[in-house]
Amino acid sequence: MNHPLSVARPCAALARSPLSVAIVALVATFAIATDASAQSAAQRAVDAAKPLCAGGKTITIVWEAGLQSLDPLNFSGPEWEKQTGCKVKVVEVPTAEMFTKIMQEFRAGTGAYDALNVIPAWMPDLAGAGALEPLDALVDKYGYRAELQKIAPTYRDNQMTVNGKIYGFPDDGDVFVMYYRKDIFARDDLKKAFKAKTGHELAVPKTWKQFDETAAFLTEALKKDGIYGAAFFREPPYTMYMFQERFRNEGGKFFDAGMKATVNNDIGVRVFNEMRAENKFMPPGVEKFGFVENLATFLKGQSAMTISWPPYGRFAAGYLANEKALDWVPKSTIAGKVGYAVPPGGHPQLAAGFALSVASTSKQKEAAYLFIQWLNSEDISMKRVQLPYALRDPFRDSHFTSKEYLAKWPDAKDYLAALKAGSQTGLLDLSLIQTDKYEEALRQGISRLWAGEDSKKILDDVAKQWDATTNQIGLDKQKAVYGAWAAKSGAYPK
Repeated sequence: MNHPLSVARPCAALARSPLSVAIVALVATFAIATDASAQSAAQRAVDAAKPLCAGGKTITIVWEAGLQSLDPLNFSGPEWEKQTGCKVKVVEVPTAEMFTKIMQEFRAGTGAYDALNVIPAWMPDLAGAGALEPLDALVDKYGYRAELQKIAPTYRDNQMTVNGKIYGFPDDGDVFVMYYRKDIFARDDLKKAFKAKTGHELAVPKTWKQFDETAAFLTEALKKDGIYGAAFFREPPYTMYMFQERFRNEGGKFFDAGMKATVNNDIGVRVFNEMRAENKFMPPGVEKFGFVENLATFLKGQSAMTISWPPYGRFAAGYLANEKALDWVPKSTIAGKVGYAVPPGGHPQLAAGFALSVASTSKQKEAAYLFIQWLNSEDISMKRVQLPYALRDPFRDSHFTSKEYLAKWPDAKDYLAALKAGSQTGLLDLSLIQTDKYEEALRQGISRLWAGEDSKKILDDVAKQWDATTNQIGLDKQKAVYGAWAAKSGAYPK
C-alpha cells in the first residue's frame, strides 16, 4: 500500500519551483485516490465508522421479525461492533406493521430509528413523505457508486431510486422460482402416457396453458400415490403477488392512460378463472395454504410442481437441515430430485424483497449509512446470503457465480442460474402512494374468488375501490407516481 509521503520523497529535488510543487501535489492526490480505490467498500465503511463510533455509539435498525432478524442479531450486528466499536440494536417488527411503524416514528420525529429495512414498493411513499434520507452524497463521499452497479440489474435499476435519487440499497433477491420434481418428469411411463394423451412431450411448462395441462395430467396419473401435479400457497397476501405476475405476463396493465383501473379487463377475469380452476388438481384445502403448508407439501413429496421464493430451493436440498432455528421446516424427502426454472411467462414477480435505507429523523445518519454500506457491500453480503439460518437471498452478480455457494449442494449451480435468470427478467411489485390500500382491495378480492363468487363482479369491485383510492389521493398526483413506476424496466414485460 503506497503512502503519499513515499511518493513525495523522490520529488524533493524538484521542490524549488511552483510547477514542481503542483506536480508533487497532483501525484500525491492520485496516490491517495488509488489507495482508497484499492480498499473494499466494506473496509472503507469500517475505517470511516471507527471515529464516529468512538465511545460506544449504538445504531438502531428496523428489521423484519423472525428468521430475517437472525442476520443482524447473530452475525452482522456483532461483527460490526467487533470491527468498529459501534453496537447495533435490532428492532424486530412483523412485515405487515413495518410501513406503519416507520411512518409513525417519522411523524413523531423522535429519531428512534437510524437504519431501515424497506420493502421497495413502499419507497415512493416513504420518500415522498420525507421519511427516507437521500443517499447520493454519502454514496459518493464513501466511493460506493461503482459497487452498486454490480447489483443484479433488475434490483439495481428498479429498487434503488425515486425520481432519480438513491433512497435504498437493494439487499434481498426475492423472486419467484418454479420448483419441480426432476425424477417425476424423467419417468418413461409418464412421458409415454403424456405424449399419447396430448401429442407432445412431457416437459417443464413455460406457459400457463402448458402448466394447467401438465399439472392436471400428473394429478390424474399420481394421485393414487398421494402426489398432486402442483400445489401453491393460496392465502391472499401471497396469491396477490402471483396474480400481479400472471396478469402482466398475460398482457395486462393495471391502469389506462387516464389512470383508470383496468385490472377488471378480460385478461384479469381470465386469470382469476384459471387460478380458481387450477385448485381442482391441487391438494384438498389448498385455498388455505400459506408459505409453510405449501412448503411442507412439497418437501414431503406430495406435489410435483410449486412456485415460491428462493428459500424453498435451499430447504428442499436439505442445506439447512441441522439448523435449530429451522427445526420447524419438515425434513426434505426430495433432496437431489428438485429442478429449478423461471415460472410460466418468463417474468417472475420480485415479490416483496428488502432495501436498506437511512431514516431521515436519525441523529446519526452518517454512522447509519456506513453500517448499511458495509452490510450491502460485495464482501459482507456474500457471507450474509449464505447464512444457513437467515433468509437473505442472492442479489449481486457475484452471488450467482460464487464458487463457495455453487458447492453448497450438487444442484446449487442450477438453483443459482434460475435466480440469476429471475434477476434479469423479474417484475416489480405495484408501487403507488398508499400501495397498501390497493393491495388490500386485491387481497379481499382473492378471498372472494376462493369463496366462489363471480370473477368479473369481484374485479369490477376491486377496480372501483382502486379508482376511489386514486381520486382520494389525487388523480394527477397518483398518475405521476404510477407513470414513474411504469417507466421502470421491471414494471411490465418488454
